[in-house]
Amino acid sequence: MKKYLFLLAIFLFVSQSFAQVPYNSALPNGPSKKAIVSEQVGLAQVSITYHRPSVNGREGKIWGDLVHKGFIKQGFGTDNPAPWRAGANENTIIELESDVKIEGQNLTKGRYSLFVAYDAAESIIVFSRKTDGWGSYFYDEKDDALRVKIKPQTLEKSVEWLKYDFLNQTPNSAIIALSWEKLSFPFKVEVDNLKQQFDRFAAEAKNPRGFTPEGLNIAANWCLTNNYELEKGLEWTNFAINTFGGDQQFSILATKAQLLEKLGKSVEAATTMKQALPIGNMNDLHQYGRQLLTLKKPKEALEVFQMNYDKNPTQFTTLMGMTRGLSANGNYPKALEFAMKALPLAPNEANKQAVQAIIEKLKMGKDVN
Repeated sequence: MKKYLFLLAIFLFVSQSFAQVPYNSALPNGPSKKAIVSEQVGLAQVSITYHRPSVNGREGKIWGDLVHKGFIKQGFGTDNPAPWRAGANENTIIELESDVKIEGQNLTKGRYSLFVAYDAAESIIVFSRKTDGWGSYFYDEKDDALRVKIKPQTLEKSVEWLKYDFLNQTPNSAIIALSWEKLSFPFKVEVDNLKQQFDRFAAEAKNPRGFTPEGLNIAANWCLTNNYELEKGLEWTNFAINTFGGDQQFSILATKAQLLEKLGKSVEAATTMKQALPIGNMNDLHQYGRQLLTLKKPKEALEVFQMNYDKNPTQFTTLMGMTRGLSANGNYPKALEFAMKALPLAPNEANKQAVQAIIEKLKMGKDVN
C-alpha cells in the first residue's frame, strides 16, 4: 500500500511538472499575451517581440521586488548573475534590419534578446546574441553584444500592461521606451540614413531600375542634392549618358554638370551645360535657372532665363524667369517691366496674387527671390 501511494505521488508530481512546461505549440501562457511592435527608423525596420505582464494590483511592488535589482543569481538554469527579461515568458527579442547606434554605441544588424538590469538611478539595457532562452535563467554575459546605461523615467500615469513604444522620431532616429507601472526605460536608436539611402540606390542601380537613364539620374541627383558620394553620382550620369542615350535628356546632362561643378571641375561642367541647354524645353530651362539662383549664381541664372525668353517670348513662365533673374542681379526697374507683362498671363488666381505681391516688392526696390 505504501509503495502504491509513493508511486501515485511521483505520478502526480511529474504530471503537474510537465503541465507547466511552456511549449510553443500551447495556448498563450496565462495572462501575459504576446505582442509585436515594429517601425522604421530611417530606412531600417526595427521590431520587438515580447510578452506583456500586467501590474495586477501590485503597485509599488514591481520595481526592486517582482523585478529584481541589477544582476542576481536566480537559483535555476546556468545560475549566472542575470538581469530581468524585459517582459514575460520567452526572451524579449529585438530585430534590426540595418546597423544602428544604441545610445551612441554601434550595434550590427541582427536579432538580439533584450534584458534590463534595473536600478532606479541608472539601469543597464543588455543586447544578447542568445535568443532562444526562457526568461533570463540561461543568461550568460559572454553572449552580450552590447550594454548601454540609461536613466529610468518616472511616469505620471501607471501603465497596467507592459509595452514598448517608438517615440520622438526623426528622419534618422527614434526613442524606444519600455513602460510598465510608473517607470519607463528609454533608449535611443540611430541610423546613418544617408548611407542607408545610398546603399538602396546602389542596389537598385543593378536591377531593372538601373537600366534606364531616368532611374540612374534619380540616384545621381540624390547624390547631388545631399552632397554625398558625388563621384558615384557622376559615374551613374556617365553610365546613363554613354549607355542608354541620356545625352539627349537635359535633366541628366544638367545633373552631370552640377556634379562636376561640386567636384571642382568647372570647365567640364560648363562644356556639359553647353551640350544640355539647346535640348532643354521651356520648363527644363526655367527650373535650371531657379537652381542656379539657389546656388547663388545670379549672373549665370539670368543668362539661362534670357535664352529661355528668347525662345519663348510670350509665355508666363519665361516672363517670370526674366523677372527673377533681373531681380537677383539688382535690376529692379527692368524686372518690374517683365512682371507687369506676366500679370495678365497668370494662369490662375493664385499665380495672379503671387505676381501682384512680386510687383509690390519690386516697386519697393526689394529682391523677389
